[in-house]
Amino acid sequence: MNAIEEIIVPRTRDLSDGFAVRRALPAAARRTVGPFVFLDEMGPTVQPTGVGLDVRPHPHIGLATVTWLFAGEILHRDSLGSVQSIRPGEVNWMTAGRGIVHSERSDAVQRQQAAPLHGLQCWVALPCDDEECDPDFTHLGADQLPRAELAGASAVLVAGSFMGMTAPLPTRSPLFYLQLTLQPGARFSVPSEYPEQALYLVHGELDLGDEGVHAGGRLLLMRAGISLTVQAGSSGATLMLLGGAALDGPRRMVWNFVSHSAARIEQAKRDWISRRFDDVPGETEFIPLPDDLRPVDYP
Repeated sequence: MNAIEEIIVPRTRDLSDGFAVRRALPAAARRTVGPFVFLDEMGPTVQPTGVGLDVRPHPHIGLATVTWLFAGEILHRDSLGSVQSIRPGEVNWMTAGRGIVHSERSDAVQRQQAAPLHGLQCWVALPCDDEECDPDFTHLGADQLPRAELAGASAVLVAGSFMGMTAPLPTRSPLFYLQLTLQPGARFSVPSEYPEQALYLVHGELDLGDEGVHAGGRLLLMRAGISLTVQAGSSGATLMLLGGAALDGPRRMVWNFVSHSAARIEQAKRDWISRRFDDVPGETEFIPLPDDLRPVDYP
């Protein structure tokens, strides 16, 4: 039996100034992998001098976000008062719970130069019982993340538990998120530890033997219970492994809101329109709810 169940080619969107994202989740073939409900690759791009990332304050409920960079720097601010820059090898984990607002920007120093930006952003749906938990923000430096050095490979565990390692993040469900870097020609066997697993190829090529050679920008969904052996091409490979236990029921995802309850999402829309979410200290900009998502019975 093949170890790969499905291959997802992300949809590409050019947001502005040549800044592209590739969305691998949700997709028509698979909406979730374990509790992961959203996966975007940002860039790679180089932002010209004077131009920076400006994601204005926007709300979330019912999820946790995780940002992982390969190049560049992003300044995070949120309605809890958190102000934290993130750089490659560090992790920002934001638990939205009952509601949080945050912005993501380039700081003044980054705008004064041509600055690279490349990374992944994921959303993790919270268990139903935790969807209304208190919001929280956790930052971990590179020296706080578990690492493993293997033959021709190195691994950094960003979140959860995998390969005998556990990352010190406040995750609320069984999951894992790991960066694997392979030297040219190196082989690695991805263990099957969770019911739902996938790998996202960021850089290089992977030879999967009878299952073909795959280039970067692909999400490969592993078949449950079967380990997967991969071999890096001549330039090596960088990939993210992710997955976990299946969600405890279906989720609705509307704009930036995730919940098992349609009524809860409608309430979040009304709360955002009426400015009932907490503000991000020091920020005055506001992203309106898209017109096509406005409740029909709401002014």
